[in-house]
Amino acid sequence: MFISDAPARRERSVLSLVLRKLEAPVLAVVLGATPPITGLLAGWWGSLPFFSEVWIARFALAGFAAGLLVDAIYLRTCFRRRYALSWVTWLGIFVFYSVGMFGFFMGMPAFHVTLALPAGLVVGGKLAASGCDPERGRRTIRHACAITTAMLAVICSASATIALLSPSTATDLRGMLNLRFEVTTVQIVALILVGGGALLVLQWALTAYIARRTWQAWLEPAGLP
Repeated sequence: MFISDAPARRERSVLSLVLRKLEAPVLAVVLGATPPITGLLAGWWGSLPFFSEVWIARFALAGFAAGLLVDAIYLRTCFRRRYALSWVTWLGIFVFYSVGMFGFFMGMPAFHVTLALPAGLVVGGKLAASGCDPERGRRTIRHACAITTAMLAVICSASATIALLSPSTATDLRGMLNLRFEVTTVQIVALILVGGGALLVLQWALTAYIARRTWQAWLEPAGLP
């Protein structure tokens, strides 16, 4: 019996369209937010040991404004040449956001999985723009997955250390999950191992999937980014 692959082709076409629509705004935000956030943090933490609270806020705002100025001068050119940026540059940006999210979400590692989207978009786009052969492309995707997953493993380890050292972790879990029983250390360790392992698998899978699909999407007739 003949089975048409038209539904699969339509699904791939829809996914390609979605990835193309997401690519520009997602990477524009990633690139554009980096200088202001860096300036804000530099102004805040750089002035913290030396000035009063009022001046710390002013330095932070000045750093944020300096970052916006950098965007005004360089963002358009940087975005237009985004796939000419080196792998090291993109890795630095990825580490920057990983550390930033760790602090912003107070050590909760679940949100770091969202970084698979920009990571996959960058990897797939760079592969398409460089015109590399399939074997090298698959090897590059595996390396990218290893890096993103390793970074998440570091984040999970730091989060687990904080959770195990904090005396309020059991109480916090009871309140957050509305549990009616006492949470033991063994249960906390089990949650860390199972939850952390699931996050690592998900991070690898999402990075690989988005990178492959983005690579394929940009090689379709609509053209390269």
